[in-house]
Amino acid sequence: MYRQGDVLIVPVVEEAVPAHVARAPKERRDGRGRLVLALGEVTGHAHAVVGPGDLVREPGPFGPLLLHVPQGGRVVHEEHAAITLPKGWYRVIRQREYVPGSVRIVAD
Repeated sequence: MYRQGDVLIVPVVEEAVPAHVARAPKERRDGRGRLVLALGEVTGHAHAVVGPGDLVREPGPFGPLLLHVPQGGRVVHEEHAAITLPKGWYRVIRQREYVPGSVRIVAD
């Protein structure tokens, strides 16, 4: 398990990846060629993966992301140390906070 700021990255065994992910639309890379896991609303910084891979958003308001890095990858952010990910599948979860009457994603 890996954490970078408000982003949690949890390894997933390939057998546990839902079958629909193979057909699901992939998230686009940003202008710098990165897969953005979370964009900082306040700072404009991003938690992003550099290197080959795919990112699929699961349905739902807080739909987690499924990340596949077939050769491994690095998670980078302007204010955090980089994290090296071994090859494989990961579930990416944004930290949430309780607000009376609802739940929201933590603003970075």
